[in-house]
Amino acid sequence: MFTGIVQGIAQVAEIQDREGLRSFTLDFPDGFCKDLEIGASVACDGVCLTVTALKGDHQADFDVMLQSLNLTTLGQLDRGGRINVERAAKDGAEIGGHPLSGHVDFMARVGEIRQPANNHVIRIDVPAPWMRYIFPKGYIAVNGASLTVAEAERRPDGSGWFEVWLIPETLRMTTFGDKGVGAPLHIEIERQTQVMVDTIRDSVAEKLGALMPALRAFAQERGLDVALD
Repeated sequence: MFTGIVQGIAQVAEIQDREGLRSFTLDFPDGFCKDLEIGASVACDGVCLTVTALKGDHQADFDVMLQSLNLTTLGQLDRGGRINVERAAKDGAEIGGHPLSGHVDFMARVGEIRQPANNHVIRIDVPAPWMRYIFPKGYIAVNGASLTVAEAERRPDGSGWFEVWLIPETLRMTTFGDKGVGAPLHIEIERQTQVMVDTIRDSVAEKLGALMPALRAFAQERGLDVALD
């Protein structure tokens, strides 16, 4: 488990590609590798990876399987690329963000960037149907960082957008300042929110299942943008 509090930025030192597998050597900030062991978990841009080898005080190796390469941006990284990193939480550790599994749910993209005084606002475009789990003031994990949703809007087709506001310290400790419009991002939704939304949806579908076609027709006849799926 991770907390979503990014502990530093790692740089890709080496890449080795084999059939169905990519191996990385990451160069970490001072102190990050202290007591790190082979088999330990590290969140790399929000993707939980396992240490396969240690190289001195600053480097470690990781293998990324084909499925993870297809579902994330790790297959697009080049030497010199920078990623957010966090070590697995220890028992009793303070959770400054929110609990994360390190399993990416979907890919989103930066839709817009604004920079009011001493702030950095990123609007993130979300594909359907994931907006059902994203609410203003709720938690969201973006590239492994636990953030609070400032604003959100859901479209009738289930897509939408949300915004996060980043203070200078967050920009200093993460790679968000490197991201431009169109940049892909890893998103992990907050699990308690997902369970609650899915439970309510299943309950409503079970009780209103036979009435759903009529409700959809009623909404369409009146031009209502009501999400019934």
